[in-house]
Amino acid sequence: MSANPLPNVLLTGFAPFGGETTNPSWEAVQALEGEIVAGHRIVARCLPVEFEASLHALHHALEELAPTLVICVGQAGGRAQMSLERIAINVIDARIPDNAGLQPIDEAIVADGPAAYFTGLPIKAMLAALRNAGFPVEVSQTAGTYVCNHVFYGLMHALRGFPGVRGGFMHIPYSPAQAALHAGAPSLPAAVVAQALRLAVGIALTIEHDVRMGSGATH
Repeated sequence: MSANPLPNVLLTGFAPFGGETTNPSWEAVQALEGEIVAGHRIVARCLPVEFEASLHALHHALEELAPTLVICVGQAGGRAQMSLERIAINVIDARIPDNAGLQPIDEAIVADGPAAYFTGLPIKAMLAALRNAGFPVEVSQTAGTYVCNHVFYGLMHALRGFPGVRGGFMHIPYSPAQAALHAGAPSLPAAVVAQALRLAVGIALTIEHDVRMGSGATH
């Protein structure tokens, strides 16, 4: 008789978009494929940067893998730190078209959905652990209004049907190669992001109740 398979952690990244040829969010999560963290196996999936197709791919992965934990990762070029997102809002307001050429403006993600969902991750405990390990990280109060927020909101909406499953979203900066093409914008190597994600997964799997620490914004 074979041993019971390990429970899954789903990490998602995105395909390139906006004229970029790479996306470090996918490079980082792909690097962790198959790793074992806190008795769970990491499974990586790449989501298209398309409003409709991204949620189809995400829902398929949720049904296929029945994960215990889901962390979606996306790129926010110009940010200097990794951002643990606190809240997803029920709106699409696309500054640029997605990779399918669609550019919805002022549309709801879910017509009858709530205005917002808060993350299911212990982001303050993750923040403390990541900072203590020397990673540049912050809590962010906005995931934008593009495909990243769309996926974050769609994830939290979908997880209503998966009791006990934690989920959330992290934004990361440009890679160094990308930053060189963007007037020296802040950057972080995908390998460093992967190390931080490994630690973040461990915290999310083992910390039941989040800690209280100030990390709000004044503007």
